[in-house]
Amino acid sequence: MANYTTADIKALREKTGAGMMDVKKALDEAEGDQVKAEEILRVKGQKGVAKREGRNASNGLVAIDVQGGVGVLVEVNCETDFVAKGAKFQEVAATVLAQAVAVAAPDAETLLASEIDGKSVKTLLDEANAAIGEKIEVRRVARVEGASVASYLHRTSPDLPPQVGVLLATDGDAEVARDVAMHIAAMQPSFVNREDVPAELVENERRLADETARNEGKPEAALPRIVEGRLQGFFKESVLVEQPFAKDTKKTVGAVLSESGVKPLAFVRYRVGA
Repeated sequence: MANYTTADIKALREKTGAGMMDVKKALDEAEGDQVKAEEILRVKGQKGVAKREGRNASNGLVAIDVQGGVGVLVEVNCETDFVAKGAKFQEVAATVLAQAVAVAAPDAETLLASEIDGKSVKTLLDEANAAIGEKIEVRRVARVEGASVASYLHRTSPDLPPQVGVLLATDGDAEVARDVAMHIAAMQPSFVNREDVPAELVENERRLADETARNEGKPEAALPRIVEGRLQGFFKESVLVEQPFAKDTKKTVGAVLSESGVKPLAFVRYRVGA
């Protein structure tokens, strides 16, 4: 007869983030000893780290920290939404975010190489990988700066942690900036201004518009106007300040921000797994 209770199973699961069957097996092997069972889970988990390296971690969360004119956004991934909902994984993500802020990490590689209490973040993730039993990784890190930074986190499901995160840096403070951050989450622009669009991308869009119009049999004389119209449509879709504002489509985002006396400097948008 097992010499542990349901409460013991729950406590060990919450502490380690391991699955129920793994916890029960460890408690059986440890004859109910919580400390020994935790050690068993860690040893078995470490053996599985290498095996999990090639597995797909497309679930997880995004997390944000904004202090003054600096905003940091991280994406931390796991394999299943079950783990993403768990306290253990979310604690790991909070540690990762705090470290990204502390070391002003410009990218994931720098963050993973940085150390917390003598251990690299990569090592801490491997330990979490072992304890939780899933591949855990930091996929992306972003940092934006401005006179003010607005942020927005969106949950695609009420029982999941945030799956979409946005940071928007502006040259001044304006309440509407948060609304624009929400707009970015929904409308997914790629660039702040038209000038930010790479010239080669513009030329490629122009070429595609020309080829499409010719394949549609449009008159030769009308091609320049048609191509230019479609190129303007590309800018309207891809450039933040040229998009119709989600809360008032009669105005562009650029006009809304200008009315508030601010200019957008930079933004970043992450969606988990995208």
